Amino acid sequence: MKIYLNGEETDVPEGITLAKLIELKGIKIREVGFAVSVNEEVVPKSKYEEYILSEGDKVEIVHIVGGG
Repeated sequence: MKIYLNGEETDVPEGITLAKLIELKGIKIREVGFAVSVNEEVVPKSKYEEYILSEGDKVEIVHIVGGG
C-alpha cells in the first residue's frame, strides 16, 4: 500500500504498524526530541506498536535538534 512519509510517496506492507515502519526505515526512537504524526495528529510513543497505518496516510517523523 502507499503512504506519504515526510512528504514522499512510499510503498509499505499492508497492516504495518508505526513501530515497524520506524524500524524498517532504520530510525532510532529517542525519548526526547522525537515525534511522529499521522494525518497531522501526534501519536504518543506508547501507541507506536499498536497504531496500524492505512492507505494514503500522511506520516511525519521529526527529530528535534537543539543548538545555539
